[in-house]
Amino acid sequence: MTASTPSSPRVALITGADSGIGRATAVRLAEAGLDIGITWHGDHEGAEETAREVGRHGRRAAVAQMDLSRPAEAAQVIDDLAEELGRVDVLVNNAGTGTATPYLDLTHEDVQHVIDVDLVGPFLCGQRAARRMIRQGSGGRIVNVTSVHEHQPRVGAAPYCAAKGGLGLLTQVMALELAEHGITVNSVAPGEIATPMTGQEDTDVHKEQRPGIPLGRPGDAREIAAVIAFLAGPDASYVTGASWVADGGMLRMGPQAGSHLRSDEWRRP
Repeated sequence: MTASTPSSPRVALITGADSGIGRATAVRLAEAGLDIGITWHGDHEGAEETAREVGRHGRRAAVAQMDLSRPAEAAQVIDDLAEELGRVDVLVNNAGTGTATPYLDLTHEDVQHVIDVDLVGPFLCGQRAARRMIRQGSGGRIVNVTSVHEHQPRVGAAPYCAAKGGLGLLTQVMALELAEHGITVNSVAPGEIATPMTGQEDTDVHKEQRPGIPLGRPGDAREIAAVIAFLAGPDASYVTGASWVADGGMLRMGPQAGSHLRSDEWRRP
């Protein structure tokens, strides 16, 4: 199916855009000429700062709180933002959470919270956005932010790995079912990125040493935003159902080894 071109400015909705990858993506897409819908959970001022940055690029921004631990209510926020901004052309399911708890110590509540935020929420938000894209008749882009743990496990992160692995396969099903409507669906799988989630906000990644990562450092949120922006843009019109890993080579080492090695001895034969 060939999608028509929207007559009004394109709109991107980005969950968890109050900091980190979400904020970097909002700014990058605003630079590309999109109006931006921003959701936040615990940092309203962070979301407003993202909106101000979007405004500095001459684009409109709308801000709304979203609690993905209540997925059905969270999905309604997608419709609310789309109504406020007039449409939705891009959805970036970025917001997420995780645990650092051994498998045997996890409670049902721990597991349910992560699954709701990282899998069920994106599932329902994607439905809301896709239905609107179909009604608009101009196609669209959905990008699900997963993790290297979409592909490989990590000790202490059982619910996170289960959710991100599920989101990766959900991405593939969505891509198959939505292709006829001109909607592409892809995932972006970051490695260690310097964000508040990893305790590295405002870190100069080029001054950080990560011997177990082939590129020798964590990633910058703007490096992930650049991949998302490509997938959200016209140059990726024939790309769907793919997982784009952006991890400095971590998966080639195994993410457990990549983030835990303390020397460069592995580089020498």
